[in-house]
Amino acid sequence: MADLESLFAKRIQGSQSSIVRDLLQYSKMPNIVSLAGGIPAADMFDMDGINAALNEVIASGEVNAYQYSTTDGEPVLQSEIVKLISDRGIAAKNSEIIVTSGSQQGLDLIARTFLDEGDTILVERPTYLAAIQGFKMTGANVEDVEGGADGLNVDALEARLEKGKIKALYIVPTFANPTGSTLSKEKRQRILDLAVKHNFVIFEDDPYGEIRFTEALAKPIYSLAKTEVEKEHIVYLSSFSKVLVPGLRLGFIVTCEKIRNKIVICKQSVDLHTPVLSQLIVANYLKSGRLQPRIKEISKAYQARCQMLMDSLREHVGDKISFAEPTGGMFLWAKLPKGMSATKLLKHAIDAEVVFVPGSAFYVGSPEDETLRLSFATVNEKLASEAGRRLAIALENYEA
Repeated sequence: MADLESLFAKRIQGSQSSIVRDLLQYSKMPNIVSLAGGIPAADMFDMDGINAALNEVIASGEVNAYQYSTTDGEPVLQSEIVKLISDRGIAAKNSEIIVTSGSQQGLDLIARTFLDEGDTILVERPTYLAAIQGFKMTGANVEDVEGGADGLNVDALEARLEKGKIKALYIVPTFANPTGSTLSKEKRQRILDLAVKHNFVIFEDDPYGEIRFTEALAKPIYSLAKTEVEKEHIVYLSSFSKVLVPGLRLGFIVTCEKIRNKIVICKQSVDLHTPVLSQLIVANYLKSGRLQPRIKEISKAYQARCQMLMDSLREHVGDKISFAEPTGGMFLWAKLPKGMSATKLLKHAIDAEVVFVPGSAFYVGSPEDETLRLSFATVNEKLASEAGRRLAIALENYEA
């Protein structure tokens, strides 16, 4: 008898689909209020600016927009990225930039570049689900380190490092997914110092750092790397998905040339290069100067939507759902009373026509099943009010 399962690679046997991707179907149903996906708000897309950037490519008659190209990215876009990240405190050259097909591909590429089967990579507890999935695909051991409202517990990280070698640390230091936490500058410096001392690589993921509700800018860990040795211990990833549009699938990696050259080899075998047309559209958009004003508009809108959702939760569910107030990003990290299960609550929530992501999806080890992630990016005042009301119904049915 044929045994199809045995023919699959070990890395895919037993793997499960992302619950976040599975719940995405509900975001397209008009009767459902979705707080599940980390989806940027379509009403905040700068369609005039994007269409103008596209029309500029078309009007140029540039046939190379539809041709094969170099793996590391179009020089014109690399140059614009260098300017963009200078505002984040990062000094880089074109030769330190790799354009990727979204930052998710960036995570895949660095995992392929650094992780062998049996290696150990540390992640914050809890952390981005798709990163956990990708790292496990390499056969690496994924371990978590305690996190909290102030981000990764660096004392716990240091204690773990004293016990044995690791290959890498993955971290979202600014407005983390799912918790919304942000690391202090002091913690960022300590993590960089530990990377050099214990010889591991920091995978710094920064998709949300520009979406902030205050004037305070938390500069990336990469900006603290001043020496060549320090730069050899960190890879910085970011994306245009959350601040421009996700459909163009554009992200980028910043790292020293030694690491960059190895990642490029990996990318050659994955997709040859990121679509040139997408790159030229984004390059033209960046040259237009429209991105920073747009980011301010997005941040203002998301802050208002976050407040609407928090107000609705306080009105409709009271202390049955607690949460920390974020200062940026796209998510509320919430908790049910001890002993309740967000996974079980989700079934009642779907019946009440509201969805969220159970927090257990974001843990490597034993999950905290009373946690849940609520995305506020796509809610308006009416949807926020409905979300609170429907969650209250779900809670009533859960307790019945």
